[in-house]
Amino acid sequence: MADTQALAGADNRPGRGYDLWMRELRATMVLGWPLALSTLAQMAVMITDVIFIGRLGAQALAAATLATNLYHLVMLFSLGLLMAAPPMIARELGRNRFAVGEVRRTVRQGLWSAIIVFIPCAVLLWNGERLLLLIGEPADLSAMAGGYLRAFLWGLLPFLGFIVLRSFVAALERPQWALVAAVASIIFNIIGNWLLVFGNLGFPRLEVVGSGIASACANLLLFVVLLIVVLRDRRFRRYQVFGRFWQADWPRFTAFWRLGLPIALVSTLEVSVFNAAAFMMGWIGEASLAAHAVAIQLVGVAFMAVVGLSQAVTVRVGRAFGAGDADGVMRAGWVGFGVGMVIMVISGLTMTLIPETLAGIFLDTSDPANARAVQLAVTFLALAAIFQLADGAQVLGIAALRGLHDTRMPMIYGIIGYWLVGLPLSVYLAFGAGLGGAGIWTGLTVGLCVVAVLMMARWMRRVQLGLLQGTKAPPA
Repeated sequence: MADTQALAGADNRPGRGYDLWMRELRATMVLGWPLALSTLAQMAVMITDVIFIGRLGAQALAAATLATNLYHLVMLFSLGLLMAAPPMIARELGRNRFAVGEVRRTVRQGLWSAIIVFIPCAVLLWNGERLLLLIGEPADLSAMAGGYLRAFLWGLLPFLGFIVLRSFVAALERPQWALVAAVASIIFNIIGNWLLVFGNLGFPRLEVVGSGIASACANLLLFVVLLIVVLRDRRFRRYQVFGRFWQADWPRFTAFWRLGLPIALVSTLEVSVFNAAAFMMGWIGEASLAAHAVAIQLVGVAFMAVVGLSQAVTVRVGRAFGAGDADGVMRAGWVGFGVGMVIMVISGLTMTLIPETLAGIFLDTSDPANARAVQLAVTFLALAAIFQLADGAQVLGIAALRGLHDTRMPMIYGIIGYWLVGLPLSVYLAFGAGLGGAGIWTGLTVGLCVVAVLMMARWMRRVQLGLLQGTKAPPA
């Protein structure tokens, strides 16, 4: 295992500019690749569900798409709130790498926040069928989606607990254990889906609901594996993150929410636009919704890889910020941006060159009943190739600003790009101009471009001002 802690401080050593940039690249990759893979493995749980459910037919796939879109809405809000943990922990370690008590306070309040935010989310998901009916989705699809959500929602709390613990181990630059937990989870979910969706080896055939049960259990395993590591590994055990767990720490709790709530809101703004897109696809037709499910899952693979990398960017920027190293902040931000854009270029080229092969992962392309959905998926993937670049830029811009504890302006940028530009344009192009699903994807792409430009402009302004000027970090 590479000595990531040594790399963490390498950029402060004397050396030529080229050496400093290469050290930052190595440090980012050592920290970033396990986080990217663990994030992909978490997404693979839901991709596995979609693949197994897709074998039940286009109707089941459409219902699963509605369910996962609603689940993502509440999950990403909760996840965004908990993303206050990495920059807070990283900043404290940047100030003092032996800040055991300060790190423990943040982790505890992150776990408190996970429990608190889960309660309203669980109520919302339990009533998922009613919510889908209220927005005009078909009754049969809503009922099927509601059954999946009532099973899957019980995996949300352990997933949120895992996110807090992953932030802890990542800020200490030991992310490999999160990857181990994620791989165990996806293997468990594949087996669980095979048993419960189709009723193999004498298990009941529960179809869509069985997939939800399997995924909830996989999330529980995800948390338990990392919990055991944190409690037993000597590098983590000394922080005693569960000691006096019920002791209130309102100043740290308030600081956590002050930083995390804008992150949660900007995450919700983004995912809610994509949810609206899925619901509009449902109004257009079942084939459009199924094709959208294929495209959004494939886009999500590259997106989640960059999200994992972005967590490394936040930690690297946050540690340099805590140490007062403006040059280190700059290098961490731009190195992460460069690596992320390479990932998105590769992803976009893949979608352009082999769209039918990719669509065949989710739909049986030999079945004439799926012909229209496959055709639409190919069209959507061509648009998604352009979409990827803007998506990657805005994610990495947000991550770098987050490392500086700058979360309020990104929230405003999200409102502008997603809701004032992207969504209205999608509605007009889809229904006013008659472009259907292609119009929805075009509008989403334009909205993301606006957000990406605004985020990167703010980051560049920070670079020009020396990065540390004008940043208001929450009190410890």
